[in-house]
Amino acid sequence: MSSSSHRGLKVPRRRLPMRYLLPSLLLVALLAMLMLRGYVHSEILADHRIQPPAATDHVPEKILEGGPVIDTRNGRETSLSVPDHRLVLTFDDGPDPEWTPKVLDVLKEHHAHGVFFVTGTMASRYPGLVKRMVDEGHEVGLHTFNHPDLSYQSKSRIDWELTQNQTALAGAAGIRTSLFRPPYSSFADAMDDKSWPVTKYIGSRGYITVVNNTDSEDWKRPGVDEIIRRATPQGGKGAIVLMHDSGGDRSQTVEALDRFLPELQDEGYRFVNLTEALDAPSAHTPVHGLELAKGKAWIYAVDASDDITDALVVCLAIIGVLVITRFGFMLVLSVAHARRVRRRDFAWGPPVTEPVSVLVPAYNEAKCIENTVRSLMSSEHPIEVVVIDDGSTDGTARIVENLRLPNVRVVRQHNAGKPSALNRGLANARHELIVMMDGDTVFEPSTVRELVQPFGDHRVGAVAGNAKVGNRDSLIGAWQHIEYVMGFNLDRRMYDMLRCMPTIPGAVGAFRRSALERIGGMSDDTLAEDTDVTMALHRDGWRVVYAERARAWTEAPESVQQLWSQRYRWSYGTMQAIWKHRRAVIESGASGRFGRVGLPFVALFMVLAPLLAPLIDVFLFYGLVFGPTEKTIVAWLGVLAVQAVCAAYAFRLDRERMTHLISLPLQQILYRQLMYVVLLQSWITALTGGRLRWQKLRRTGAVEAPGAAPRQRASRANDRRPVA
Repeated sequence: MSSSSHRGLKVPRRRLPMRYLLPSLLLVALLAMLMLRGYVHSEILADHRIQPPAATDHVPEKILEGGPVIDTRNGRETSLSVPDHRLVLTFDDGPDPEWTPKVLDVLKEHHAHGVFFVTGTMASRYPGLVKRMVDEGHEVGLHTFNHPDLSYQSKSRIDWELTQNQTALAGAAGIRTSLFRPPYSSFADAMDDKSWPVTKYIGSRGYITVVNNTDSEDWKRPGVDEIIRRATPQGGKGAIVLMHDSGGDRSQTVEALDRFLPELQDEGYRFVNLTEALDAPSAHTPVHGLELAKGKAWIYAVDASDDITDALVVCLAIIGVLVITRFGFMLVLSVAHARRVRRRDFAWGPPVTEPVSVLVPAYNEAKCIENTVRSLMSSEHPIEVVVIDDGSTDGTARIVENLRLPNVRVVRQHNAGKPSALNRGLANARHELIVMMDGDTVFEPSTVRELVQPFGDHRVGAVAGNAKVGNRDSLIGAWQHIEYVMGFNLDRRMYDMLRCMPTIPGAVGAFRRSALERIGGMSDDTLAEDTDVTMALHRDGWRVVYAERARAWTEAPESVQQLWSQRYRWSYGTMQAIWKHRRAVIESGASGRFGRVGLPFVALFMVLAPLLAPLIDVFLFYGLVFGPTEKTIVAWLGVLAVQAVCAAYAFRLDRERMTHLISLPLQQILYRQLMYVVLLQSWITALTGGRLRWQKLRRTGAVEAPGAAPRQRASRANDRRPVA
């Protein structure tokens, strides 16, 4: 084909699936909101250094001996003072939601005006107070955005502080201002060689620098009388008085103002804005167009970040309650379960000795199926084995047939999925009691016997066995081992006691044939047919219990990609099952009990809690980066300690070696995050109406029957990839 023909071909663009795009956008938006909140609350880019006094060699004498209003615009180096009998009250560091309204109330009551030097952080968070200042005739000046000492900052940082402060003013009150007061400033004679260059640069940007010549020192809380004394100028002179409406308890400032204003008004003083005192044009300029839109957008974004963070805090409280509740239930009920079933006189009923049909659905399980079937041949209970080959292309059925084992049959069908294979096996089974296992699982000799003993109770319709990770030597295998022992088996003890077991594991479960037939067999309505059928049995009035001694060893995924595929299907299938059986909530009888007890528990502990659990790690990261670091670490270690206690108890119940718990902290940092993303992706798939295909994991055949010598396993990389 010619090159021109190649150019004529249109290569279709690969579009990112919505289930990947939405979680990514959600994560980016969440991080952006948290970063914005951290910035506005001075947790990011905050600089609390204060420059020590420096020499004054390069500061003009007329500035050092001049007034508190310094004008360096257009190359000027002049200063101004307030005329006699005029007082300019200035308030720094606000607005504060508690004290600024009280200061404004006092000023309004006494018909006085002042200048509020607001920080961008506070103006962004409380724009309504800035608007009230302007509406009531007060002037507003800049006090930087994050309140850093500008003598430490670069020109670009200074510009950023001023620009962001103006943006906050524009969004809050629709104005910009030409007044500026440096943080940590004092009288004009305190100007030094470090602060003077900053003042000159500020002037070149069009601002008038306003310091003070009368300091009330109200921030020291010296008492109302002392604040009034220090704020009162001598001999009727005019002054710029420094006060604060934020930064702590300002009750003395408010009380002092309420006495100070009428007393000095009686002495002939006028409390006016700075530009009014200097007979100059207003410092405010209305903003329009793009500048106003940017300001409004900024205020909206800050408000949204605060609301979202507040909502996240509420969700964090919810997840905290859920986690503690779940751990409490798990510990208390698992103790009760273990004591009940381990009593010497405990029995489900008469011993179950009748033969059992073991169904083994298999699709391309050539690497594992021999181990699986041979493990069943050592069973201490009479069984027949039915291997249902679901259209395998790797010779799975032929391997089983070549073994020529007694009581082992192979049923072949075209590929139709696991539920169909199980129903085909059910139709070919000879016995009332049915055991189901996966084609990559091996049983101990006692597994079948222990699994069917609960059927001595005629109310029991299904039994969940104790699935264990056989390939636990790798790090990811060890993490799953912890999850199986702690998360799955402790949960099953809890759910057994609550009589709302949500899932019979596909690796090791048993059913009454009559119970399955009453509910229509295995359904392919969901991707979690084991959860679906378990819920259906509950609704039909059957008990579902847990047999701890019925141990099965399964091959867990050995790569992140395999694990992702498996858990994505599990979580999405669980959501489907909950939705399918949602009507149980309003039904009566056994179905209603499960709907009003079991479904809420499953939804809370298996869907909602894992979905919100990432907030623990989000706030851990936030606290480590932005503080308080020590409290954050202590809180996280506390959560880890609770989990470690539950894990240690679970390992003790299952008689597992504690050495695997060494990897628990790392599991909480890395493994959990993957599970979070999987669950979130499942939510997105469900909400967007996406459909998820069944995904078959390639196996390695690493799990042998207990006590058997392990075979050499293949090491091809392709063996670890999920295939459709």
